[in-house]
Amino acid sequence: MKVAVVGATGLVGTKMLQVLTERNFPVTELIPVASERSVGIEIEFKGEKYKVVSAADAIAAKPDVALFSAGGSTSLEWAPKFAEAGITVIDNSSAWRMDPTKKLVVPEVNADVLTEDDKIIANPNCSTIQMVVALQPLHKQYKIKRVVVSTYQSVTGTGVKAVQQLHNERKGVEGEMAYKYPIDLNVIPQIDVFMDNGYTKEEMKMVNETKKIMQDDTIRVTATTVRIPVIGGHSESVNVEFENDFELEEVKQLLASSPGIIVEDNTADQHYPMPLSAHEKDEVFVGRLRRDETQPNTLNMWIVSDNLRKGAATNAVQIAEYLMEKGILKNQE
Repeated sequence: MKVAVVGATGLVGTKMLQVLTERNFPVTELIPVASERSVGIEIEFKGEKYKVVSAADAIAAKPDVALFSAGGSTSLEWAPKFAEAGITVIDNSSAWRMDPTKKLVVPEVNADVLTEDDKIIANPNCSTIQMVVALQPLHKQYKIKRVVVSTYQSVTGTGVKAVQQLHNERKGVEGEMAYKYPIDLNVIPQIDVFMDNGYTKEEMKMVNETKKIMQDDTIRVTATTVRIPVIGGHSESVNVEFENDFELEEVKQLLASSPGIIVEDNTADQHYPMPLSAHEKDEVFVGRLRRDETQPNTLNMWIVSDNLRKGAATNAVQIAEYLMEKGILKNQE
């Protein structure tokens, strides 16, 4: 496969290159793409050096698949041009997620919606991905009525500038601010901009994307998304109300036997998911499973995942793997 990575020099783009290597994706030729100012610089992939090219030059090189992680405006401008050239685009930005003509895919949940006609495929928001991976097997078994989620999200979700801000503050160094406020020794209850309804864009992404991915508009979701001074991954406190009752042991078995999930739920040993232990792993970790004692058929759970991997790069690569496995993605030459 000839693979283009658009946004190859960014945090997620760099992680995509790492994930492609680790998962032995059959890259015969890499085409790294970045902004004009980065064109010509060299990046290393599997021990070889590749020169960064422009998006136009990447299209001319005719890759089979293009993994995009270069922001919404770049995706809106360039994804259709790649698609018109017959290149399958898997886009990590928010540009196409809620477009009714585009599929929004988490392979463990809804990969079966993909067809050969899908030339622009949207990768969901990082916090949505890990939540729906954990919710899907439970929805199938007990039918979800309502989800209340509060997130504890890593600074890596904002990007390099935010990581640098955190490190600068730890060292007592003045520097560029990714956030309006200090992030070290602080918690910021705002991710993305505020909407007219008082929720942030990130919160509404979780509401709308969950329904689209799980293909069920009856699921009610309410979210509060929060930035915390952590590097390794996003955490979520999730309260789920079901139509049908459940046994806790069955819930644990269902989750443990579902693809992409690792259950860490042993309170006797104080064993539960944390960003520190989820860092650089592809799975979604679930723990603190307990019944909500205030109302029937309701479960509390704690979900943690590396937001740069399963929340972004890994999910995109898994979509490409699925397309290959099903014969949808073929070498064009």
